[in-house]
Amino acid sequence: MTIPKDIPEKWFPIFPHLKWIKLGLPTSEKIRCGTEQERRVRANDREYNEKFLYANNCIMTSKYNIITFLPVNLFEQFQEVANTYFLFLLILQLIPQISSLPWFTTIVPLVLVLSITAVKDATDDYFRHKSDNQVNNRQSQVLINGVLQKEKWMDVRVGDIIKLENNQFVAADLLLLSSSEPHGLCYIETAELDGETNMKVRQSLAVTSELGEPGNLAQFDGEVVCELPNNKLDRFCGALHWRECKYTLTNNNMLLRGCVLRNTESCYGLVIFAGPDTKLMQNSGRTKFKRTSIDHLMNTLVLWIFGFLVCMGVILAIGNAVWEREVGSLFQSYLPWDPPVDNFLFSAFLSFWSYVIILNTVVPISLYVSVEVIRLGHSYFINWDRRMFCNRSNTAAEARSTTLNEELGQVEYIFSDKTGTLTQNIMTFNKCSINGHAYGDVMDTPGAQHKRAQPLDFSAWNPLADRDFCFYDVSLLEAVKMREPAVHEFFRVLSLCHTVMSEEKSEGELVYKAQSPDEGALVTAARNFGFVFRSRTPSTITTQELGKEVTYTLLAILDFNNIRKRMSVIVRTPEGHICLYCKGADTVLFDRLHSCNHDLMNITSDHLNEFAGDGLRTLALAYRDLSEEQWEEWAERYHGADKAIDYREDRLAAAYEEIEQDMMLLGATAIEDKLQEGIAETITVLSLANIKIWVLTGDKQETAVNIGYSSKMLTDDMTEVFIMNGYTVQSVREDLRRARERMLESSRSRDGVKEAEMQDFGGACSLGNGFGSRDAANWIPGQKKSAQPPAPPTSLLESVSGEFALVISGHSLAHALEADMEQEFLETACACRTVICCRVTPLQKAMVVELIRRHKNAVTLAIGDGANDVSMIKTAHIGVGISGQEGIQAVLASDYSFSQFRFLQRLLLVHGRWSYLRMCRFLCYFFYKNFAFTMVHFWFGFFCGFSAQTVYDQYFITLYNIVYTSLPVLAMGIFDQDVSDQRSLQYPKLYEPGQLNLLFNKREFFICIAQGIYTSVVLFFVPYGALWQATQSNGVPLADYQTFAVTTATALVIVVSVQISLDTGYWTAINHFFVWGSLGTYFTILFTMHSSILFNIFPKQFHFLGSAQSTLSQPLVWLTIALATVICIAPVLAFRFLKLDLKPQLSDTVRYTQLVQKKQWKAGGHARRSMGGASGPGGSGLGHLGRGGSRRSGYAFAHQEGFGELITSGKNMRLSSLALATFAARHSSSWIDTLRKKKHSPPAGDSSPAPSVAAPVSNSSSLIGPLETAAEQRGQTNADPQVGVADVAQVETGQCSLVVQEALCGWRATAGARLSSTGASSLGPPPIAEETNGE
Repeated sequence: MTIPKDIPEKWFPIFPHLKWIKLGLPTSEKIRCGTEQERRVRANDREYNEKFLYANNCIMTSKYNIITFLPVNLFEQFQEVANTYFLFLLILQLIPQISSLPWFTTIVPLVLVLSITAVKDATDDYFRHKSDNQVNNRQSQVLINGVLQKEKWMDVRVGDIIKLENNQFVAADLLLLSSSEPHGLCYIETAELDGETNMKVRQSLAVTSELGEPGNLAQFDGEVVCELPNNKLDRFCGALHWRECKYTLTNNNMLLRGCVLRNTESCYGLVIFAGPDTKLMQNSGRTKFKRTSIDHLMNTLVLWIFGFLVCMGVILAIGNAVWEREVGSLFQSYLPWDPPVDNFLFSAFLSFWSYVIILNTVVPISLYVSVEVIRLGHSYFINWDRRMFCNRSNTAAEARSTTLNEELGQVEYIFSDKTGTLTQNIMTFNKCSINGHAYGDVMDTPGAQHKRAQPLDFSAWNPLADRDFCFYDVSLLEAVKMREPAVHEFFRVLSLCHTVMSEEKSEGELVYKAQSPDEGALVTAARNFGFVFRSRTPSTITTQELGKEVTYTLLAILDFNNIRKRMSVIVRTPEGHICLYCKGADTVLFDRLHSCNHDLMNITSDHLNEFAGDGLRTLALAYRDLSEEQWEEWAERYHGADKAIDYREDRLAAAYEEIEQDMMLLGATAIEDKLQEGIAETITVLSLANIKIWVLTGDKQETAVNIGYSSKMLTDDMTEVFIMNGYTVQSVREDLRRARERMLESSRSRDGVKEAEMQDFGGACSLGNGFGSRDAANWIPGQKKSAQPPAPPTSLLESVSGEFALVISGHSLAHALEADMEQEFLETACACRTVICCRVTPLQKAMVVELIRRHKNAVTLAIGDGANDVSMIKTAHIGVGISGQEGIQAVLASDYSFSQFRFLQRLLLVHGRWSYLRMCRFLCYFFYKNFAFTMVHFWFGFFCGFSAQTVYDQYFITLYNIVYTSLPVLAMGIFDQDVSDQRSLQYPKLYEPGQLNLLFNKREFFICIAQGIYTSVVLFFVPYGALWQATQSNGVPLADYQTFAVTTATALVIVVSVQISLDTGYWTAINHFFVWGSLGTYFTILFTMHSSILFNIFPKQFHFLGSAQSTLSQPLVWLTIALATVICIAPVLAFRFLKLDLKPQLSDTVRYTQLVQKKQWKAGGHARRSMGGASGPGGSGLGHLGRGGSRRSGYAFAHQEGFGELITSGKNMRLSSLALATFAARHSSSWIDTLRKKKHSPPAGDSSPAPSVAAPVSNSSSLIGPLETAAEQRGQTNADPQVGVADVAQVETGQCSLVVQEALCGWRATAGARLSSTGASSLGPPPIAEETNGE
């Protein structure tokens, strides 16, 4: 983990301890920060430490406890405007003078929705408590009164000494006291902190390393004075005071919570920070109450509706005042006002509040109950999805939050961790190039590929082979057996040039302790091919070469670092020859080769180019023979540089540079950092859905870039890749400025060519394939431009053409996130298709996500698998946790979790899109039906003297939203879908309406309420006019209040039922049952309530005796209901038919195409086409359009500087090592001190701003680039372009032909993104599979 050395001054007010560290103040300097000014910890003295009230080791990620749950949860719920609104209405209904509805019509639904939400929140928090308890109840060995006792993690206190054993998690932030390894060393893995899986070394102070036994440690009473708790993972400043001496403490002496002890039998540590004070928890961030954009919009709409409600109340109140003054005064003699009303103005005032109560059903409380039920149903669909179940880990997807489902359908930015999220953390030796010959699964000639056979069996001739090692090319094994000199020298380099430690547990059972997974893979490869690394001492390396044991004298290790990008060893062979073996980045190594290697270098470069194109991590290998005189002369200068006090690092670098010249090239290795299954396909599909993916990783730049190419986030067809490594504000600003200039310059040069290509290519070809513009999806014949022109770009960079990528380091990012530069960084990054941030801290990850949230009106999603991703997961709108190999911290903090990154495309493109679609349709229909229901009261007010009389029976008002219309809309909101899940994945452009928020916004809301108001007008005036002078068959007039109420209510229920039948796009048995069952329930309840049975029991409650039977027995009433239904529904049908014909959406096109295919399939008109075949005329025969002379390096090496000196010092050797006693005297300086000097000394070239390294990759068209890339990925010839043409000919001309043509164009483009299980591919229509429309 690398942290900027120049900490911006603006961070000091936020983190006061940073100023203390930056200024280099001593640990005794007081820092005024709350009550704790500095931390003092005394070992084995709980009484002393408890007086400082330090936090215990109990962690809490939950939001509530038993005491705070009710007040805090109610406070959160009443932050929703609607709940406050209903509480206000409830208070009004308790006033008899203005209440025209019983109080229970509001309080029961309000209590119900508050209770349901509270139960859901309590359930979610219960699982957080459960997870916390699992962590807090882990066992740890604590030294108490000289005896090791098992204690729960939550009971560990600051100042305790605890014992850790191999592969155990560190319970708290510890000061390492002693270890079972020599010199107090221990090895740790920090994957949960920074995402890096390579091991790191920590060392205890020499004065405490001898305290190995519990008895000695029980007597230890040292006192630590250190900095305050903070979130800086690579910084620790403190001192140990013991026996009247003071010892400086650094981060190299600390074991942080979240680390795992590796390759170390046991160690002891002193607890410095516990629980919430640990650096892991300081980086975790706070649990935030997340709300969707629809929730925020609904709050706004509720305010608008309330304003509309007030306006209607004012209008009706004014009408009441006028009517009471002009007409009502005439009836005062026999119909006086009820007290305390004494004038028409006060009557109008009371009438206003009465109408507010009556009309409040425009936003019923049942809306929020229904929303919660729908979200819960969507969450269960995610949990039950078998296609998101991982059989390997037996892990199902889990929706840990039920409030964000529809937000999954609106994601525009994905922020992903790399290690464990995109990769499996498994390195394998796949290919190599030796002396100009490529071995492994390598493309030697165009179109020819080695066919993979079964893995080679090495155990038959090599008993020391690793059985888990897989290699498929038998020719390399034959070359080893034939004793080809170059092949033997190649594997000899791999077996000698490394810092791996070997442990032989039993005869022939070797266990390698590799500091990086790369080295482990290389040494294991050499082991299987007969060059087995057996053991080492500080001065020797013992190998077994083809069964013969050979011991080399280790003369020097020229250590690896990020600047050199290589490492070398100088050894003396048993024959007395001196050789230098080197491995490193090809871009560095090739410059140091002898001139005679030119031809071999060109061949090896071609192989490296192929390796890099396959996304493999490459290293070049070389050697040099040294004479005795050359060695002695250089060794003298080397030892002088090693012992130098000033500029030691520069002197050593110069010495290394001198000897690493005129080397002979041997070849190159290619290692695969295994991606998780389906990564490339997932990223391709998500990119087609217009989702931008940013990678935020703590890993090295080379490694992250390499994975970017492997996962297809970076491609050779990109216009340019910008790499920023600046260490100063000026250099970062200059890099950003230069990148923007290059983008604009490239865009100007490409626009003219692109316009010509687009005109030739044809507008319809981009429909439905995910590669065209947004307007292309709406293209129709005879219309040159879309009816809705695109919005102008908010900045000049948003209009650039071409595909760009940005790679930025943590140093540069720290400056780019400053207030005066963040806007420049944001514009530059958002103009890129891919952004990779390397060496970033957990806090920086959260800051990047917050930057996008703050400045972009876009939904963000963060996905990770480690504790270092928790801050980012909590900051994003949606957090997704991968249940991988880095613990469960990310899962605990997430909103959704599953085990594979590839499930993300199904979560977003299927469940997310469906959830958004369903919620939007639900809301549109809900507002429509309630405005249609409520506005009838408004029109009736003009005919009832503005007396606040209701149109309907009070029981109808209560049951309308609870019984009559609740279940059909719930069924639509839970089960509805426009296209199947297969089509949703096949056509990623279907995801775009959610990103643009097209299905439910303010415009759609006004359309819904306009339709509702129109329906209410029809439902009131058509029955009113029809019944005005109507009579029954016996001559009795029909125009009475009860008949009108029954007629209007029946027409309303029928109209809204027909409307939801039109709105439902996917019918299930449940939909049928709920829609027609609700109609039947209405008539059943209607006749029951108007029966004499209930009237006889409750005569004061049921006043409509016999009204239903009398009214619905009249033919005129049914004709009136039918007429009202036709008038309400006919315009809707006409509008939808015209819209479908003139401006179809992509979902309409896909549905129509699906129907056409099903009909043809059933008719047997066309059998399935073969997916193979040669590319004929007109087929896609695109070649590689990258620049012929350009090449990128696939170099990536997850190695840490310092292990070379550690090995030669002998400090990591066991005490039984043979040459340890004689060799240790030659190295008196501590390697830890050397690393500290390296850390605080500026690297070479730091004095000048680091220039932006622009890596142009391709100048090909971005339009055909993805097609060509997809074809290359599949490695198959294209299908006959005539496939499917006959199908088109059978479809009607006009719009139908256009629809099928659009779908075919979509097939051509998305074929590359769809990877079949058999590997067959085609750019023709996809096979017609049986649709599985269910969840």
